[in-house]
Amino acid sequence: MHGRKAYELVKEFGSGEKGHLKIFNNELFERVIEECNEHHNALQSLIRKMQEEGLEVQTAKNADHYGALIHHISLIRNKRCLMAYVYNRAEIIRDLAWKVGLLHELPREIQEKFSDSEEQYFKDHSKSLKLYMSQLSLDVNVDMVPPKDPYIKVRVLEDLGSGIILSDKSANFSRHSMHFLKRTDAEQYIARGLMEELTG
Repeated sequence: MHGRKAYELVKEFGSGEKGHLKIFNNELFERVIEECNEHHNALQSLIRKMQEEGLEVQTAKNADHYGALIHHISLIRNKRCLMAYVYNRAEIIRDLAWKVGLLHELPREIQEKFSDSEEQYFKDHSKSLKLYMSQLSLDVNVDMVPPKDPYIKVRVLEDLGSGIILSDKSANFSRHSMHFLKRTDAEQYIARGLMEELTG
């Protein structure tokens, strides 16, 4: 049946956990591309046949016209399924670059799920983000939601010592001490579990 492989490809992606990737199904992806090529060749063959018979492709309503129409619609549907598969995977990869790639190397078990082109896309996207941030001297990954106040109150959970240089001052971070710091200065310590943000 026309389009079954493309349907399986999209269904496989949709059956996964939201925001998580399954291994790129290269075999099924290639089979859908082969089916696209078969539809394209059949479509071209029917159009040529109609032209050789002197029929107007757009207006003739014979079996060849409807056959060409079926191949054309199947080709478009398969292409849309392929694009949906690639686009939705690219969105997850782009999110991974924002969440993980800027700070750390991706775990091997995630990288193994990428196709070669997806791996290159992840590297290029992460590199572009890092370059952009270095040119602006700004970490755009700190807060995805704009804070109400650029300063936050924090408590130091482990003794970090004195004379630690921050963006606007130096500080003594002894255990259990509380400070009012710029969010951008505190985030790195909060992420490593060395400080906690106090609310209220």
